[in-house]
Amino acid sequence: MIKICIIEDEPEIRKLLRMIVERQDGFQVVSEAGDFAAAVSDFAKYRPDVAFVDIDLNGDSGLECAKILTELNPKLKVIFATAHSEYMANAFEIYAFDYLVKPFNVERVVKTLTRIQGEHEKNVPAEKEEVVTQSEQHSGKLMIKGKEQVLFIDKKDIIFVERSDSATRIFTKDEVYKTSASLGSIEEKLNPKEFMRCHKSYIINISMISKIEPYGRWTYIVKFKGLGESALMTAKNYEEIKKMFG
Repeated sequence: MIKICIIEDEPEIRKLLRMIVERQDGFQVVSEAGDFAAAVSDFAKYRPDVAFVDIDLNGDSGLECAKILTELNPKLKVIFATAHSEYMANAFEIYAFDYLVKPFNVERVVKTLTRIQGEHEKNVPAEKEEVVTQSEQHSGKLMIKGKEQVLFIDKKDIIFVERSDSATRIFTKDEVYKTSASLGSIEEKLNPKEFMRCHKSYIINISMISKIEPYGRWTYIVKFKGLGESALMTAKNYEEIKKMFG
């Protein structure tokens, strides 16, 4: 999942960008900030991979903000957004990945996200292409069968399972296993007392949760012990978790 932060002082523009991003598979908006200070604070907290940055942040310089963020993470992809094209040259001095002029053309933003996703996939280490064929529901292991080998994952080591880009990924502390199996078929092999289908795209190991934070009006972000990745949770399941631990 590619994590994105939106640094923009206009709430409606933030809302528009979030809407565009969340319609694309493989992206997650982890932070929205309306000013310089909040942007730096959120960046240190959420460590996003991509930042949409307004050049004029209510009087503060988005260019200066981006400089600080790229010092914190030199691999950060910065996409500047402004109504003033004359800042373009200065923006690319900071190694901007792209420059969007307001008002946004939705297709133009989507094209930028597609480019980012393409580069991200090139840099992601190859994952184990396996198929889940586990049939022993009582077993403590999930069997992953590949072309030349069969692997067994301890279910207690599974942190969460994600469905994205027409594939399912099983995250453990040390490895990520990619499978063509559906999320539903994996859910059937896991103990519902230990795992929760918390969102249409996620199954989580309840014992691995370290923090749950608001993410919009009806959704929450789930953080895990010893893992930088995160999952999404619906408001309904959040209420269920509160009852479980209440």
